[in-house]
Amino acid sequence: MAIEIKAPTFPESVADGTVATWHKQPGDAVKRDELIVDIETDKVVLEVLATADGVLGAIVKGEGETVLSDEVLGSIVEGGAAAAAPAATAAPAAAAAAAAPAADGEDDPIAAPAARKLAEENGINIASVAGTGKGGRVTKEDVVAAVAAKKAAPAAAPAKAAAPAAAAPVFAAGDRVEKRVPMTRVRATVAKRLVEAQSNMAMLTTFNEVDMTEVMALRSKYKDLFEKSHNGVRLGFMSFFVKAATEALKRFPAVNASIDGNDIVYHGYADIGVAVSSDRGLVVPVLRNAEHMSLAEIEGGIATFGKKARDGKLSMDEMTGGTFTITNGGTFGSMMSTPIVNPPQAAILGMHNIIQRPMAINGQVVIRPMMYLALSYDHRLIDGKEAVTFLVTIKNLLEDPARLLLDI
Repeated sequence: MAIEIKAPTFPESVADGTVATWHKQPGDAVKRDELIVDIETDKVVLEVLATADGVLGAIVKGEGETVLSDEVLGSIVEGGAAAAAPAATAAPAAAAAAAAPAADGEDDPIAAPAARKLAEENGINIASVAGTGKGGRVTKEDVVAAVAAKKAAPAAAPAKAAAPAAAAPVFAAGDRVEKRVPMTRVRATVAKRLVEAQSNMAMLTTFNEVDMTEVMALRSKYKDLFEKSHNGVRLGFMSFFVKAATEALKRFPAVNASIDGNDIVYHGYADIGVAVSSDRGLVVPVLRNAEHMSLAEIEGGIATFGKKARDGKLSMDEMTGGTFTITNGGTFGSMMSTPIVNPPQAAILGMHNIIQRPMAINGQVVIRPMMYLALSYDHRLIDGKEAVTFLVTIKNLLEDPARLLLDI
């Protein structure tokens, strides 16, 4: 019995997907709940699991092909995998039966007549078909699986050629060659959205710098106790920035708003998107109601997102929404940048590298750990004064972290 393998049901925000990787090939044994194929969408990679034990039959959609919600990807011939092991032990008996004459009057000790006829009609060598019947006999179902595998093989072969597109090519020194590979779906979507953002927004960036002395001292003093008290959750810098951002968003609601047609939508909550790097590109999972989260909850949530991003396990719900975004180019050594707003949000905060620099403090030149901050914003919604004051608020909160506890 053939069971259809279908694409997942996509949410309304996702029109279609692309077959990224087939982890099994026609004729391979599969077990229930085993990963068979990955579907890449604009946001995440979805895993499609086997719904029954059996053998992978025909592949309808090869790697690189576009699929719609609930569209058929291929099929599983149920029961094939379960019978594969007994077939191996029965092989000697099957060979003996093939060599001996049929004592009970059967037409063929190797294959049933219906199986032989079907094999001949489809150009299948009956000797190449693994039998799963009694004594290793080739059944009609075995031939059906072999026919499905034969039909799927031409489609599967070219799909494999597209697989290396995910990785950048490596050229030897002195080579003057070029290699053209298609964009991944995530990369193509990011490119499209970034161009749209710059075309449809009056985007502007304002800068400031923050002295990280107090935050670094606080982290250094309590990081071991923090990790011990919160079951291994490590205290980083991002949680301080998220807390400072949520407090600043309360004071400047326009920065947390969005434009919908001719309306301004003000959000009474802070869903903070945190940019995370993965092998498939930059993804932005969302911390829901971050204004109510503790430092430990924020750090734990970010750590979970990071692991899921590396493993390709982020869900659609974790990737959608968001009222404000924070991105940290400093982890890669960036000193300054102008981040691009993620529509329909109105602003994005960019963190950068911490650099020891000479600063004039109370008339004295001292060395301080300094970080440049950048706030890109939609000038249609946020005035320059409001953007600058918002960024100064974050600066003040970070330079005196006690303000976060005292709400001042």
